[in-house]
Amino acid sequence: MLKYKIYYPCIISDSKYANSINNFHYLEAKNSEDYCRTVLYQMAQEDAMDSTDRPFNNYEFIVDFTVTYNQCCVISLYTDTYTYTGGAHGNTIRKSYTWNLTTGKLMQLGDVYPLTPDSLLDLQECIQQQISERLQENPGIYFDNYRFLLRDTFNANSFYLLPLHGIIYYQQYDIAPYSTGMPEFCFPTCNIC
Repeated sequence: MLKYKIYYPCIISDSKYANSINNFHYLEAKNSEDYCRTVLYQMAQEDAMDSTDRPFNNYEFIVDFTVTYNQCCVISLYTDTYTYTGGAHGNTIRKSYTWNLTTGKLMQLGDVYPLTPDSLLDLQECIQQQISERLQENPGIYFDNYRFLLRDTFNANSFYLLPLHGIIYYQQYDIAPYSTGMPEFCFPTCNIC
């Protein structure tokens, strides 16, 4: 009825904060497993019993992670949580984490990009420019009101680092249809090292 896989990172470092960061990710994984065993399994069981007149598709829950940056005592990664509970397709939710291994703290967008009203406006314009270029190649891949949605659904925690720049991302359906995937946009970062 329910298949689940949960992968989570384990940081191997001389940092005195590595254990606490690993514990954070372990607890996130444990909470996901608890959700699968209690809430999601119960939902699958009820759906299977109600599906006498239609085929039942197994529920799925998959958590995977990708490390995108690991330099200068900073590690950046994201986790994608895919959930399928029937229907045409499942949904994915992304969370990202950028850790400063020197302090053991989660870095904020303001640590790698200036957060002033003018710089946020510049960031929005940069994202709109990237969307305009993509729309020229593939019309219709963003919602018509994406300019409003960019501001309305912007989340300063939805970023991760790459070696040469950062990525701001939006969740599925925030600014585009499911077929567009997880919209991602490059932005310049301050010198991290």
